[in-house]
Amino acid sequence: MAVLGIALIAVGLILVLAEAHMSTGGLIGAFAGLAAIGGVTLLLLAAGAGAGLVLIIALCAAAVIVALLVTWRRRILRPLQTRPRTGREALIGHVGVVRSLTGSQAQVFLDGSLWRAEPDPGHEQDGLHEGERVVVERVNGLTLRVRRAEEWELSP
Repeated sequence: MAVLGIALIAVGLILVLAEAHMSTGGLIGAFAGLAAIGGVTLLLLAAGAGAGLVLIIALCAAAVIVALLVTWRRRILRPLQTRPRTGREALIGHVGVVRSLTGSQAQVFLDGSLWRAEPDPGHEQDGLHEGERVVVERVNGLTLRVRRAEEWELSP
Protein backbone atom coordinates (compact mmCIF):
# COMPACT_ATOMS: atom_id res chain seq x y z
CA MET A 1 0.00 0.00 0.00
CA ALA A 2 2.92 2.33 0.68
CA VAL A 3 4.28 1.76 -2.83
CA LEU A 4 0.89 2.69 -4.31
CA GLY A 5 0.82 5.84 -2.16
CA ILE A 6 4.26 6.90 -3.37
CA ALA A 7 3.23 6.16 -6.96
CA LEU A 8 0.12 8.34 -6.60
CA ILE A 9 2.19 11.22 -5.21
CA ALA A 10 4.59 10.87 -8.15
CA VAL A 11 1.64 10.92 -10.58
CA GLY A 12 0.38 14.05 -8.83
CA LEU A 13 3.73 15.78 -9.29
CA ILE A 14 3.85 14.82 -12.97
CA LEU A 15 0.32 16.16 -13.47
CA VAL A 16 1.29 19.44 -11.77
CA LEU A 17 4.15 19.80 -14.24
CA ALA A 18 1.80 18.98 -17.11
CA GLU A 19 -0.63 21.66 -15.90
CA ALA A 20 2.18 24.20 -15.76
CA HIS A 21 3.09 23.55 -19.39
CA MET A 22 -0.37 23.01 -20.93
CA SER A 23 -2.43 25.50 -18.93
CA THR A 24 -5.80 23.76 -18.95
CA GLY A 25 -7.27 26.21 -16.48
CA GLY A 26 -6.87 23.86 -13.52
CA LEU A 27 -8.40 20.67 -14.93
CA ILE A 28 -5.18 18.65 -14.84
CA GLY A 29 -4.30 20.39 -11.57
CA ALA A 30 -7.49 19.06 -9.99
CA PHE A 31 -6.52 15.51 -10.90
CA ALA A 32 -3.02 16.18 -9.59
CA GLY A 33 -4.52 17.23 -6.28
CA LEU A 34 -6.69 14.13 -6.12
CA ALA A 35 -3.71 11.90 -6.84
CA ALA A 36 -1.62 13.61 -4.18
CA ILE A 37 -4.38 13.37 -1.58
CA GLY A 38 -4.93 9.71 -2.43
CA GLY A 39 -1.20 9.03 -2.15
CA VAL A 40 -0.86 10.73 1.22
CA THR A 41 -3.97 8.92 2.47
CA LEU A 42 -2.53 5.55 1.47
CA LEU A 43 0.82 6.37 3.07
CA LEU A 44 -0.85 7.38 6.33
CA LEU A 45 -2.97 4.24 6.38
CA ALA A 46 0.10 2.10 5.65
CA ALA A 47 1.90 3.79 8.56
CA GLY A 48 -0.90 2.76 10.89
CA ALA A 49 -2.69 6.07 11.38
CA GLY A 50 -6.33 5.93 12.44
CA ALA A 51 -9.05 6.28 9.84
CA GLY A 52 -10.48 9.39 11.53
CA LEU A 53 -7.14 11.19 11.48
CA VAL A 54 -6.57 10.22 7.84
CA LEU A 55 -10.03 11.50 6.91
CA ILE A 56 -9.46 14.85 8.63
CA ILE A 57 -6.06 15.31 6.97
CA ALA A 58 -7.45 14.34 3.55
CA LEU A 59 -10.37 16.80 3.86
CA CYS A 60 -8.10 19.64 4.96
CA ALA A 61 -5.70 18.96 2.09
CA ALA A 62 -8.63 18.84 -0.35
CA ALA A 63 -9.91 22.20 0.93
CA VAL A 64 -6.47 23.78 0.48
CA ILE A 65 -6.10 22.37 -3.03
CA VAL A 66 -9.58 23.56 -4.07
CA ALA A 67 -8.85 27.05 -2.73
CA LEU A 68 -5.55 27.19 -4.64
CA LEU A 69 -7.13 25.93 -7.85
CA VAL A 70 -9.94 28.49 -7.68
CA THR A 71 -7.45 31.31 -7.08
CA TRP A 72 -5.07 30.16 -9.82
CA ARG A 73 -7.89 29.47 -12.26
CA ARG A 74 -8.97 33.13 -12.16
CA ARG A 75 -5.40 34.27 -12.76
CA ILE A 76 -4.91 31.80 -15.61
CA LEU A 77 -8.18 32.52 -17.41
CA ARG A 78 -8.29 36.31 -17.01
CA PRO A 79 -5.76 37.05 -19.80
CA LEU A 80 -7.56 34.64 -22.12
CA GLN A 81 -10.82 36.58 -21.79
CA THR A 82 -9.46 40.03 -22.62
CA ARG A 83 -9.66 41.42 -26.13
CA PRO A 84 -6.42 41.98 -28.01
CA ARG A 85 -5.28 45.61 -27.91
CA THR A 86 -2.86 45.50 -30.81
CA GLY A 87 -2.52 43.73 -34.13
CA ARG A 88 -5.09 42.56 -36.65
CA GLU A 89 -7.36 40.99 -34.04
CA ALA A 90 -7.78 44.31 -32.26
CA LEU A 91 -9.56 45.82 -35.30
CA ILE A 92 -12.51 43.44 -35.09
CA GLY A 93 -15.56 45.26 -33.76
CA HIS A 94 -14.19 48.76 -34.43
CA VAL A 95 -16.38 51.27 -36.26
CA GLY A 96 -15.04 53.08 -39.32
CA VAL A 97 -16.33 55.35 -42.11
CA VAL A 98 -16.43 54.50 -45.82
CA ARG A 99 -14.40 57.19 -47.65
CA SER A 100 -14.46 55.99 -51.26
CA LEU A 101 -15.83 53.14 -53.36
CA THR A 102 -14.36 51.32 -56.36
CA GLY A 103 -16.63 48.48 -57.43
CA SER A 104 -16.97 46.05 -54.55
CA GLN A 105 -13.86 47.46 -52.82
CA ALA A 106 -13.98 50.43 -50.49
CA GLN A 107 -11.55 52.61 -48.59
CA VAL A 108 -12.50 52.75 -44.91
CA PHE A 109 -11.10 55.29 -42.45
CA LEU A 110 -10.51 53.41 -39.22
CA ASP A 111 -8.45 54.35 -36.16
CA GLY A 112 -6.57 57.11 -38.00
CA SER A 113 -5.71 55.27 -41.21
CA LEU A 114 -7.27 54.16 -44.50
CA TRP A 115 -7.88 50.46 -45.04
CA ARG A 116 -9.00 48.47 -48.05
CA ALA A 117 -12.36 46.91 -47.25
CA GLU A 118 -14.94 44.58 -48.75
CA PRO A 119 -18.50 43.88 -47.68
CA ASP A 120 -18.71 40.81 -45.46
CA PRO A 121 -20.54 38.12 -47.44
CA GLY A 122 -22.09 36.74 -44.26
CA HIS A 123 -24.37 39.78 -43.92
CA GLU A 124 -27.05 40.66 -46.42
CA GLN A 125 -26.82 44.26 -47.53
CA ASP A 126 -27.26 46.27 -50.71
CA GLY A 127 -23.63 47.42 -50.79
CA LEU A 128 -21.61 50.08 -49.05
CA HIS A 129 -22.07 53.82 -49.56
CA GLU A 130 -19.68 56.72 -49.02
CA GLY A 131 -19.95 58.28 -45.58
CA GLU A 132 -21.57 55.17 -44.15
CA ARG A 133 -20.42 53.83 -40.79
CA VAL A 134 -19.24 50.23 -40.88
CA VAL A 135 -18.09 47.62 -38.35
CA VAL A 136 -15.10 45.34 -38.94
CA GLU A 137 -16.16 41.69 -38.89
CA ARG A 138 -12.91 40.01 -40.02
CA VAL A 139 -9.42 40.87 -41.18
CA ASN A 140 -8.04 39.01 -44.19
CA GLY A 141 -4.45 40.08 -44.73
CA LEU A 142 -4.65 43.85 -45.23
CA THR A 143 -8.30 43.79 -46.30
CA LEU A 144 -11.09 44.37 -43.82
CA ARG A 145 -14.40 42.55 -44.10
CA VAL A 146 -17.02 45.04 -42.97
CA ARG A 147 -20.76 45.32 -42.53
CA ARG A 148 -23.08 48.27 -42.09
CA ALA A 149 -23.09 49.45 -38.46
CA GLU A 150 -26.27 48.94 -36.48
CA GLU A 151 -27.82 51.90 -34.66
CA TRP A 152 -26.89 50.54 -31.21
CA GLU A 153 -23.21 50.25 -32.24
CA LEU A 154 -22.97 53.95 -33.07
CA SER A 155 -24.09 55.38 -29.74
CA PRO A 156 -21.27 55.97 -27.22
